[in-house]
Order: sequence, then structure tokens, then C-alpha cells
Amino acid sequence: MQHDLSRDDSPRPAGRPRTRAVPRPNEGIWPGLATPPSAPVKARIAESLFRNAVRRLPVRVVFPGGERIGSGGTDSPVMRIERPAAFFARLGADSKIGFGESYMAGDWTTTDLPGLLTPFAARLSTLIPPVLQRLARRYVEARQPREEVNSLEGSRENIHRHYDLSNDLFALFLDETMSYSAGWFADGSDDLVLAQERKIDGILDMAGVRDGMHVLEIGTGWGGLATRAAQRGARVTTLTISEEQKTLAEQRIAEDGVADRVQVLLRDYREARGSYDAVVSVEMVEAVGEAYWTTYFAALDRLLAPGGRVGLQSITMPHDRMVVAKDDYTWIHKYVFPGGLIPSVTSIERNLAADTTLHVAERRSLGFDYARTLGHWRERFLDRWDDVEGLGFDETFRRMWEFYLGYCEAGFRVGYLDVFQFSLQRKPSF
Repeated sequence: MQHDLSRDDSPRPAGRPRTRAVPRPNEGIWPGLATPPSAPVKARIAESLFRNAVRRLPVRVVFPGGERIGSGGTDSPVMRIERPAAFFARLGADSKIGFGESYMAGDWTTTDLPGLLTPFAARLSTLIPPVLQRLARRYVEARQPREEVNSLEGSRENIHRHYDLSNDLFALFLDETMSYSAGWFADGSDDLVLAQERKIDGILDMAGVRDGMHVLEIGTGWGGLATRAAQRGARVTTLTISEEQKTLAEQRIAEDGVADRVQVLLRDYREARGSYDAVVSVEMVEAVGEAYWTTYFAALDRLLAPGGRVGLQSITMPHDRMVVAKDDYTWIHKYVFPGGLIPSVTSIERNLAADTTLHVAERRSLGFDYARTLGHWRERFLDRWDDVEGLGFDETFRRMWEFYLGYCEAGFRVGYLDVFQFSLQRKPSF
């Protein structure tokens, strides 16, 4: 069943086609998604809360038949609810999962996803009254599944579900450095490749990486950082638990002519041994899980040689929000990053103080740069959708990935999310 979206009168970026018609999800590939839950009472409550919240937001929400709500003007992003009953049923069942699922299923559409999600992200903690948030967490919303805990085996399965989707998929929307983390844009530049190269050099500088060092990287990605460290004259041991990433990283490292200086190991950080002049880990701690933060930070300390430094790049969220949400099971957990938890700066500093000899000696924020990075990824993904589809991914996946990238972009736009590069050094002795 398809839906005519041609009546959408909202403004759209130049060159961006109108949202295409969305079939219902294939039940065999996306079990349970095609049929919304049946919860009439919860749906009515969700509708009341949604309408009340949206009235204060600078958006326009349009229902079938022409009803419009929201405080946005004619240039504000439009959220067009195509199937209200299904939309509110999903919200009522679990708002943290249902909002994204309803976009995947085509219950609502928009031509400016990050623009629409930005006002929601800016008021995320106040859209629903705090007392109702507490009741929902206790009686309605799902909790983190025990099977997604980041044990040695659990971590491999969690990583496999995201990073082993397809190397070809990631190559289609990432830049030529294959960096899947925030870039660092120079003033006046919007070149993603240069931003990623600048980010890599920035974190290597935080770790003091130079000629003759032996560097440990925790979280290989596709080998871009290891290659750059080797080009600086370092010898690199880099760890990954993704077989797909290991295969392509080794290929790229060989093509860049530094295979003699880089060793890629299929190994968990908890299994690492040795002593290294510098340790680098870029946006990997978010996948560790709170229960293993002590182990992770202790490993950084244990593996670092005397006089060495750690370059740590981490997405962060406000500490009070992290404490409240740390056991939540969200749409991101279910569909993108199972088992993860974004730390706060406070939680990082507390773990370092309690379990290591390290402290934060220097930091830099790249939060707004991450919003720009995600915008590049989203545009490339949509522009190359025909190639992505050719890899075997369906229309529901397209909407899932678009929502994931737009949702994250909105979070960084408003500062709800940030990302820091940290230089960790040993505490001085007095």
C-alpha cells in the first residue's frame, strides 16, 4: 500500500527530491513492524501528550483531512502523519522505540528530518512531564535486554549486528578515509575528507604519537587512524572484534604501503597485553556499557607505558540525563547500537579517578562538527540509495538509516550530545 505525498507543501533543500512513497515493511525481514500494537488506552494517552507537547514546538504537524498543530510558521519543518492510529499506538506502547519505528513503517513522513527532529531534541527532557516520565520508565518502557550485556561474547554479537552489515554499505556514505566518527572542520571549510584527516591528527596529537613509538589502537574501524599513525613513523597494534572490519582494514593498510608497520588483531580490549608508548581509542567507549567502564579505563591505564599518553575520543551526554536514562532501552539500542551507553564527561572523570592513575589533561569539543559530519553522511546515503539498494537493503532499512543519522544530527545540533577528544595523562606525584 503506497501513499501520495505530493500534497506536502513544506519547503525542502534545493535538489532534494520529495519523500518517496513507502510500502509497509516486509514482515519476514522486519518481524512485528508492519502491524502496530493494539493498545487503545495507551494510544489515547500518547495522543494527548503528543498534541500537548507539539503545540509548543516550532514545527507544523499535519493530519489526514488537513488538521494542523504546532507553533511553527510557513518556513518551519512539516511532520505529516499518514496513519494516526498506528502512530499513536506505537507511541503509546513505548515512545522511545515507537517514534522511530513509526517513521520506519511510514506512519509519518517529512522532507526535512533533521530540521524536524531538532526542536524535539532541544526539548527532550521537558516534552513529557517528569512525573509521567518516571511512571513510563517504571511501568511501560522496555529495559535493556540481558542478552545484550557487553561480556566478551555479547560484545562480539553486538558489534557484529552493526559493523558487519556490509563494508560496501559503509563505503558508500563515508568519505575516502572510511572514518566513522566526528570530523573536525577547519574554519571556512566543509571538506569532509580534510575534516577527518584533521580529526585523526588531532587525536594522535592528544596521545603524543610520533616517530619510533609503539601505539595501541582500541577499535580499528577501517584502518584510517592506524595508517596515519604509521605514516608518522610509529609502529601500530590495532584491535577490533569485527571480522568484516579486520578484512577491509588490512586490505586498505596494505594499499597505503604501511602493512609492515601495522598489525590488526581480532581481539577484545580486555584480552590485550603488553605496554605501549601511546594508546588511542576513538568513539569505542560508547559500546562498552556502564558495567564494563571500570574494566575499560583500567585497561587503558594497564596498557600504557610510563610517560605515555592516551588519546580518547568519546561522544558524551549531560550527566543528569545519563543517570536517568542509563537503563533505558531505546530505538537506537534496538536497531543500531545494541548494548551501548553514551557516557558523560563527569562519568569519565569519576572512572579515571576511581580506577586508574590517569586524569584528563586536555580536551576539545567537536560536537557541532559532528552535526556537520552526520549531515554529510545522510546526504551521501540518500544520494547513493540506488547503490545501497543494490546491496540488498530494502526501503524500510533506508528509512531506518535515515532516521538514525537525522536523529543523531539533531542531538548534536542542539548540544544534547557532544563529542570530546581527551588527552589522558598520569597524575603527577607530589
